[in-house]
Amino acid sequence: MNAATEQMIANQLSQRLKHETATEHERMHKLMAEAAVFSSKERYTQFTLSQYYFQKEIEHLFEKQGVAELIPDLGIRGRSQQALADLQDLGLQPKGEPLQSKNIEMPEALGWIYVSEGSTLGAAFLFKEAQKRLGFSETFAARNLAAYPEGRAKVWKRFVQALDEAGFDQSQQDRVIQGALDAFGYFGHALNRLDEMH
Repeated sequence: MNAATEQMIANQLSQRLKHETATEHERMHKLMAEAAVFSSKERYTQFTLSQYYFQKEIEHLFEKQGVAELIPDLGIRGRSQQALADLQDLGLQPKGEPLQSKNIEMPEALGWIYVSEGSTLGAAFLFKEAQKRLGFSETFAARNLAAYPEGRAKVWKRFVQALDEAGFDQSQQDRVIQGALDAFGYFGHALNRLDEMH
């Protein structure tokens, strides 16, 4: 591989996102471990509620101008309906929280969606834990952690390919990355306050 090709790969948006959000990604792993979301049904319910609110934020961004043109399969993405069905299984009706993503536009919106899609890709482990420790499944209480019908990896690859083919310049890429960092911040805050979720 020559230097020009290496530079081109380094400048790919998906590679920049992976590299520049790695610290936040690790922080989420630590927060998840500390939150002990599979330690009880109650704890898992609070976590599922946080997932539901996050997915409502993400699905609101699907409607932003330019998002649907860039990500043609938005219809299969987003997990709020699954999370809501899980909450009903768990006996909780969410009261609703004000959307924080109202003023987020392109290209920052793509950074938020990147975090959501990454969490869906990484939820395979969480899904197994929900099955093993709580007895939940893709038809009861753990729908929001289940894989896409096509499989996690295929849907993820299609998403990052769309990001890389968008042809964003450096400053646009920077804005996508900032959006991703903001989304990690939002979810980290949610994990820190699971006890206050309602």
